[in-house]
Amino acid sequence: MEWNFRELQRSRRDAWFGGVCGGLGEHTPVPSWLWRVAFIATTVGLGCGLVTYVALWILMPRAPVAPVVVADEPAP
Repeated sequence: MEWNFRELQRSRRDAWFGGVCGGLGEHTPVPSWLWRVAFIATTVGLGCGLVTYVALWILMPRAPVAPVVVADEPAP
């Protein structure tokens, strides 16, 4: 399996704080809830999870906003 890290973006749909875990969940086979658990565990256990999360928050671009499609209303 090949991952394209150039497409890695923070999620707008699956975001609790910054969308980092949601973005990782959308672009890797690991679900976003497991990324959240991993960041919490490394923050509590090793102390480096929060630093990594903030670095990814700064470095990962935000996903673009999806265009809103408005249907034409029928004439009365």
